[in-house]
Amino acid sequence: MAAELPLDPAVVAQARRLAAKAAQPVVDLARSHTTVSVERATLRLAGLTGADPDGIPWVNRLADAVQEQVGIEHGIALPVFHALKDFPDLDRLAHAAAADGVRFTLPTGNDARTARERATAAVQHGFDRIDRSRGRRDELVAEIGDPPQRPWIYLIVATGDIYEDIPQAQAAAKAGADVIAVIRSTGQSLLDYVPEGATREGFAGTYATGENFRLMRAALDETSREVGRYIRLTNYASGLCMPEIAALAGMHRLDMMLNDSMYGILFRDINPIRTFVDQRFSRQVHARAGIIINTGEDNYLTTADAVEAAHTVTVSQLLNERFAHEAGLPDPLLGLGHAFEINPEVPESFRLELAHALLARQLFPDAPLKWMPPTKHMTGDVFRGNLLDGFFNLAGVMTGQSILLVGMMTEAVVTPWLSDRDIALQNVRYVLSACAGLAEDFHPPKDGFIADRANQVLGEAVELLGKIVDDGLLDAIADGTFGIMKRPADGGRGLDGVAKRAEDYWNPAAEELDRTSPDQDAPMEAAR
Repeated sequence: MAAELPLDPAVVAQARRLAAKAAQPVVDLARSHTTVSVERATLRLAGLTGADPDGIPWVNRLADAVQEQVGIEHGIALPVFHALKDFPDLDRLAHAAAADGVRFTLPTGNDARTARERATAAVQHGFDRIDRSRGRRDELVAEIGDPPQRPWIYLIVATGDIYEDIPQAQAAAKAGADVIAVIRSTGQSLLDYVPEGATREGFAGTYATGENFRLMRAALDETSREVGRYIRLTNYASGLCMPEIAALAGMHRLDMMLNDSMYGILFRDINPIRTFVDQRFSRQVHARAGIIINTGEDNYLTTADAVEAAHTVTVSQLLNERFAHEAGLPDPLLGLGHAFEINPEVPESFRLELAHALLARQLFPDAPLKWMPPTKHMTGDVFRGNLLDGFFNLAGVMTGQSILLVGMMTEAVVTPWLSDRDIALQNVRYVLSACAGLAEDFHPPKDGFIADRANQVLGEAVELLGKIVDDGLLDAIADGTFGIMKRPADGGRGLDGVAKRAEDYWNPAAEELDRTSPDQDAPMEAAR
């Protein structure tokens, strides 16, 4: 258990109330809009796979045809499954639609009822597959076992070639990693389609595809049995295809997904409305699949100062919590992010880091927090870098973090070699072994530096949340509140793929997720 800070419960409650107020207009926006990616994710759940000879997925071809002819504001399920009466399956329908051989219409009466039944049954097969994958994970964890320690050791693999990633991931697991993250190819978040099949040509990462998910999950299952602990697999549900990647992750039994509510807006210039609509659907899928999400607050500190902007991380964590709870994600699946990014030249920087880490741990006691290593101030001096990573690992143990991303001494120099990863894992293993249980003995004074700093950051977070409530979250994002990135609501990539739901909008996947993903804060809200 981490040390207890003297936080005022009334101030903590106020922070959550303000976060809920700030988030509600965006939740309302997400509930009243749809996107092309939400509709394509529905087709993927219904079983449509594959791509045309140019590599464009059939879900894109089919959704584009419906959007062009009748729009997406009604949902594409009814037009698609009404047209399916003249075709043997979705694959043949998509081929015909791509050749301009189908006229889509919105059915009414008995035709609408028939299409609705077909669509509901088809999408249910996708949810059944997600449910089976979740059940299989539970079986394997019970059979093989979880890692014996916390924090879990999280390590990134990123060669660009799935067939090279697999042996590196297996070697990392054998060397002590508990979670393998296959980082995505540079720029994939800006693609408005999900590539098909196994890929070998990624840049500084490997493409997130259903087949790549399947291959890596099978390989790590094999290694899990060999090392005697279940190895978790992570990828990225962000960008223009967030809902589709979430659906693929659920069906292929990924265990964690990077899924931040504002990362794509701030760092990929994706339209804010598109992002918030997509993240709500994707988080509902993650809740259904039992997937732990990882949020991206650490990224704010790569562009803003980690001391001056510390409170923006807390604000983002509280907003991410509210968005996650509304989408049905419980605390055990809420891997909120924070980072060890204070300039090491700042006096008492380690004490400041401890204060920030303890604040996050105490505000979110049941969340599997993900603690990120130093990156911004790595200089290429590998000896200094390894020492900084050791301090980062020590802070993680002392403050009871849940997931520890392995820092690399070659950060900002090269893509890590296997030998770099081995040295980094040695560092983690030593600190976790030598300092096991240190959190029990670490009790900073109630009126000391660490406690004062934590209360200062919390107070600044409450002040900022109050301003966001007054001005609106979309305006706060446009003003550069987070990570000093200014992103207006009417700008960014993907806005043309957003539509306000019509009164007769219907989507069987959204309907099922709304039914099975209750708001985690509903009892608390009712009590208020």
